[in-house]
Amino acid sequence: MVGTALSTRPPVFPIVLAGFTAFLDLYATQPLLPLLMRVFNASHFAVSLTITAATLAVAIAAPVVGRVADLAGRKRVIVGSAFILAVATALCATASNLHQFVFWRFVQGLVTPGVFAITIAYIHEEYPAWYAGRASAAYVSGTVIGGFCGRAMVGLMASSVGWKTAFVVLALVNVAAAAAMAKWLPRERGRVAHARLSGGHGRSVRRLLQNRRLCATNVVGFCVLFSQVAVFTYVTFHLEAAPYFLSTAALGYLFIVYLFGAAVTPIAGRWVDVYGHRTVLALGMAVGGAGALLTLAGPLPFIVVGLALVGSGVFMAHATASSYIGVVTSEDRGLAVGLYSTAYYLGGTLGGSLPSLFWESGGWLACVLLVIAVQLATLAIAMRFWRPAAAA
Repeated sequence: MVGTALSTRPPVFPIVLAGFTAFLDLYATQPLLPLLMRVFNASHFAVSLTITAATLAVAIAAPVVGRVADLAGRKRVIVGSAFILAVATALCATASNLHQFVFWRFVQGLVTPGVFAITIAYIHEEYPAWYAGRASAAYVSGTVIGGFCGRAMVGLMASSVGWKTAFVVLALVNVAAAAAMAKWLPRERGRVAHARLSGGHGRSVRRLLQNRRLCATNVVGFCVLFSQVAVFTYVTFHLEAAPYFLSTAALGYLFIVYLFGAAVTPIAGRWVDVYGHRTVLALGMAVGGAGALLTLAGPLPFIVVGLALVGSGVFMAHATASSYIGVVTSEDRGLAVGLYSTAYYLGGTLGGSLPSLFWESGGWLACVLLVIAVQLATLAIAMRFWRPAAAA
């Protein structure tokens, strides 16, 4: 039985590539924030909109694209969205002021769920249940690598050839990734079944919103991305200032800590399959919380290690939560993942803007304490509503 599943399992690389593509652009402006403040003579909050506009757009579009993919086919939506994302990324380079730049970032966000959300649903349909945790972790590893490459590439290029050229190059990478997925991502086997789903969109949404474990999972996703965006957005302001004075290029290099998450996440996926979702989420929150506290230390190497722990904990938690969607839903999974993505990216939207209030009043310390509080809330919600897979 297991041998048959292994022989028919779709290849992993296109899934990793989809994760890479989805996160290559989304947070690419994080190392640029201090630079954008100077270029556009803008405030902390104003330049943070280059993050929140994209994540808010993802939250708006995710449920819609999930239903479209259920009916039209997941590979078609994933590949088409990746090509449109490349165009939107190139258009970012045409912006002559911050308002235009934020607008094109919003457009990028509208297209991203076609890659991000649909790939998760694709995994739950095309991979055997016993392998879903590891497959989801492989996808998240792709998002980790993409997130690092986008930030590092833009940060390094912006310091040498300008931020507009950096976005042109980013668009070319998007085109290459989209073409590779068009070639290598297998067409889904379950498409016909999706087209015959009974009931309208509204009925499906109501049914999913009545699923308490799914709603709890959505809240967990909200809190997870809130923590990630809050830490990695506002630490750039912390490290650009005294006594560190890191340059734009150095801030880009800083995101190499994401690669620790790429190494840890597949292990977390195996642990989900063996030890259960609640156990791995608790471990992720503990690792992330310890890392956030470590960033309060003065020496820069301690802060870098702390950021690596924060990233690793967040990716463990995200892999766990996205895998749990498959446990608590048996139909309308594209829509279910879309709803999860809405909650997830609303968390990222708030994580990019709300900490600005804490930054103004208490600096980096206040931001870290906010993140710790959110992580504790995340764990409490999961312990209350999540059940072991056999009981879900």
